[in-house]
Amino acid sequence: MDVTLAALIGLIALALLFDFTNGFHDSANAIATVVATHVLRPRVAVAWAAFFNFAALLIVGTAVANTVGQTVKTEYFGLPVVFAALLGAVIWNYLSWWLALPTSSSHALVGALVGAGLARGGPDAIHGGSVQKTALFILISPVAGLLIGGAVMLVLRLLLRRADVVRTERRFRYAQLVSSAAVSLAHGGNNAQKTMGVVAALLVATGHLEASGDQLTIPLWVEVSAYTAIALGTVSGGWRIIRTMGTRITQLRPVSGFAAETGAAVALFGSTYLGAPVSSTHTVAGAIAGAGSQNRAATVNWSIFGRVALAWLVTMPVAAALAALVYWGATLPPEPYNVVLMGLVLLVLGTLLVVALRRAPSADEIEDEITGDHEAPLRAGTGSLTGTARVPLTSPEPDPDRARAVAKEIEQPL
Repeated sequence: MDVTLAALIGLIALALLFDFTNGFHDSANAIATVVATHVLRPRVAVAWAAFFNFAALLIVGTAVANTVGQTVKTEYFGLPVVFAALLGAVIWNYLSWWLALPTSSSHALVGALVGAGLARGGPDAIHGGSVQKTALFILISPVAGLLIGGAVMLVLRLLLRRADVVRTERRFRYAQLVSSAAVSLAHGGNNAQKTMGVVAALLVATGHLEASGDQLTIPLWVEVSAYTAIALGTVSGGWRIIRTMGTRITQLRPVSGFAAETGAAVALFGSTYLGAPVSSTHTVAGAIAGAGSQNRAATVNWSIFGRVALAWLVTMPVAAALAALVYWGATLPPEPYNVVLMGLVLLVLGTLLVVALRRAPSADEIEDEITGDHEAPLRAGTGSLTGTARVPLTSPEPDPDRARAVAKEIEQPL
């Protein structure tokens, strides 16, 4: 096996590692609401999400993969550029996960590709159309999620203002299974394609795959590998970010959780259809905030949402800077030294990842934290169906013991 082929195999493995961290980092997108509303236990929820992440293979095309794969022009798309882009994106995923920031793996990858491409060949190396589409949807996707999630919540609030609490919450717990599955499908369908695009473009650049005009032909093994990696990452669970997304932006009940998931799924599927590599993280965060803004019984923690928005703005430039630094480090002469340097970077990153996983909150800790959030539902008409995460027992309730019993009955995970 020659050195070039070995490097190609190593980069494909690194791309799949990025895909794994994408699922690990973004698992909160699909399951935060369904965990926060007690519909599924955390471990069951990640398995549910992972299944639908992989199932997206059967229904989603490759438009997003083509957009990402064409970010850097083919003549500049070599092994060092791909290595720098992937490593820069993985480093940013790790840092933002450690800080519990729900950032975008999609924007990290595109930003890293731009940074590595600029380091390689300057502005001429970048395909402006692909970057413009990504930049445009940085703004569109979270706003779309916020507006659609808010609209769905408003309609449901009007329709359910006199609904029976127990019966309606039970029904929406099952409805949330459908809406969370839709988010998982949309997440897998949009995010796995980024890795597919990078691998396909790399195969074209190294002469192992022929391009069909302006379109990349994605081999089946690349699709299966990408969807498998993101599903495995989702199963591993990103509990830090699940806590931020599920409990700290706003308080959720099954109805408001359903509204947020529906808004996010619609926005994500629309973006995927248009071939835009969007942030599922920011789309879901926008939808959660939108549902909360139309919920009189809950409040939106705009300071937490502000942290999400800040991460939203800095992801692409920071990932670009990291990738440029990695590119320069990887191409410094003489060659033996830059190989050693990059080996040390990978070793340190791997060690930090292992340490972080050991110190991260577990599924059981997240379940214990969320279990204490709901004491008793209010009566219909005062916010129970859309209501708060914690309802004090001093609220007008003639039988507190019965209230607790009803809450336990409603909130038992499916």
